[in-house]
Amino acid sequence: MSLPAPGLDDRHFQDIVDEAKRRIPRLCPEWTDHNVSDPGVALIELYAWMTEMILYRLNQVPDRLYVKFLELVGIELYSAEPGRTQLLFELSAPQPNLVRIPAGIQVSTERIGDEEPVVFMTDRELTITPPRLTSCLTRSEDRYEDHWDELRLEAVQVRCFRSLRPGDACYLGFEQSLAGNLVRLDVGTGLEGAGINPKDPPLTWETWDGRAWRPARLLSDTSGGFNSRKGGAITLLLDPRHEPLPIGAARAYWLRCKLLKPREGQPTYSNSPELQSVAAVSAGGAVSAHHAEPAATELLGTSTGEPGQSFEVRRAPVLPRHADETLRVVLPTRDTHQEQEEQAWTEVGHFADAGAGDRVFTWSGATGEIRFGPQIIDWEGRAKQYGAIPEADAQIYVTGYRYGGGRGGNVGAGKLTVLRTSVPFVASVRNLDPATGGVDAETVENAKIRGPLSLRSGDRAVTARDFERLTLEAAPAVARARCLPPEPGEPARVLVVPRVDIAAEYLKLSDLALTPELVSQISAFLEERRLLTTRVSLGEPFYQGVKVVAEVRNAPGVRPEAVREGAEAAIYRHVNPITGGPDGRGWPFDFPLNVGDVYALLNGVVGVAAVERVYFFLADLRTGEVRDQASQQLHLRKDGLFMSYQHRVVVRQ
Repeated sequence: MSLPAPGLDDRHFQDIVDEAKRRIPRLCPEWTDHNVSDPGVALIELYAWMTEMILYRLNQVPDRLYVKFLELVGIELYSAEPGRTQLLFELSAPQPNLVRIPAGIQVSTERIGDEEPVVFMTDRELTITPPRLTSCLTRSEDRYEDHWDELRLEAVQVRCFRSLRPGDACYLGFEQSLAGNLVRLDVGTGLEGAGINPKDPPLTWETWDGRAWRPARLLSDTSGGFNSRKGGAITLLLDPRHEPLPIGAARAYWLRCKLLKPREGQPTYSNSPELQSVAAVSAGGAVSAHHAEPAATELLGTSTGEPGQSFEVRRAPVLPRHADETLRVVLPTRDTHQEQEEQAWTEVGHFADAGAGDRVFTWSGATGEIRFGPQIIDWEGRAKQYGAIPEADAQIYVTGYRYGGGRGGNVGAGKLTVLRTSVPFVASVRNLDPATGGVDAETVENAKIRGPLSLRSGDRAVTARDFERLTLEAAPAVARARCLPPEPGEPARVLVVPRVDIAAEYLKLSDLALTPELVSQISAFLEERRLLTTRVSLGEPFYQGVKVVAEVRNAPGVRPEAVREGAEAAIYRHVNPITGGPDGRGWPFDFPLNVGDVYALLNGVVGVAAVERVYFFLADLRTGEVRDQASQQLHLRKDGLFMSYQHRVVVRQ
């Protein structure tokens, strides 16, 4: 790919002439005739023309050569990363047969005015299976009891949690896997399970994924935690993996309801709830999706037969290719009755290992540029070809690709509601959670900073700085990384701050949680590059909540509401782990927060005439508890970062 080279000086001929004329009154006040007929002005234009030629040559070095050097050593721009979420498809009615939702189904946000909708595509096929119950067990004190025959008889009730101890569970076994399915359990219960808060029962639903019990997502429960005279419906979204497990004499795909230890202040059951009946129906299913749009087969052009040819697809950035998204070359024919021959070509990361006959190409995701192998002249003057070249007049096609990604794909929960592809039996679709992980393509400025760091340490993680750099390279979804040296007997800790596209005033602690997919991606990347004797663990920084309370006076003629909003927004942006700090790149580790800095910040807000007082309060972001007033300077733990919490600015007239 080609990195766009910047210009060091963008002045042109007329800019230079105008600049010289502006200096005449100061340097030579007796010169008053500035018309083009004046000999002096003619000399200015001559020298301006000569200067423009020099600037043209100047723009070739050194930044331009610097960027070209990075290109030669293999530094390429990172492509955009797509936002990801799960799409929940709800059926119009329970179906007696399997419902298959193919991979690649497109769902978008609603179109608002001239703004283009954001389109997501499903990653894989979703199978919605009619659930068929085959078993019912209960467990109490590690003893299992089979209640399947009792549950099918009328007027017989099954006690769910016989001993009422945390860990007691009721198991429902199914004949087939319900991975990713939305299941509705219609349960018949009574009022035996008294003592709980029906809106907050101490229960959890789980499924077996082959290695461990995974939580099922409870969307609604009209039974009040098995405590309703008329029973009710429990709607659950099951984990994407659902594997069989033998328990006792039964082997089934299990869904269990487990009794938990109540939280502080949460009531628990005084008597065990009882099941009178259970019926399971399929209500839909969920599947992962990413921000992308498909592009069909595209003709890129015709080969000239020369080495190092390049072509560009019409849309970029291009997302990582699937197996069927590749390049094909259609060879020219001399006989009109002869069928055209097609060649399959393989995408590679670089041409270093390619021979002269290897049909390989590179495809830059950031720019969409496709390149064929170059011809290099070695030190003896011999030409060596890296990768084959399509013969002259051959047509170059791409079989298709997906484009998109970027921060625009980080849409909120419930925004993806428009089915762009008709799916039988599906009534509606939505995303339960916000889409996360969308990152714009890398800028040239960032590549210029990253290049020397990559060359200095290569691809190995030795020092703490290496671990930080490689963590950033492992996933574009990482905004910041900090490596703490290991304590005696402990591994080194890499603290990761994810990249989120959320306004500073709306950023919450849960938005900065690391997803299992991101942790796995970083771990696998570092595992290949660490020294054998080095142990490292991934984690999150300790986010120290800070509440700033300030009193300011507004300038005459400025509305107090506007001053308050501007001042609070400035504090939220400043005390932020991603975009805050003195340089706007995130609050630095080991950097204190001073009252004087906040005074200076507020004095720079439009409409603030004076800053009267500033107070700091420490806050626990997990519980929302605000502690007593803090000192005028706050210090961080070595693994800590400051984060805003409910700032308040009072505007005095």
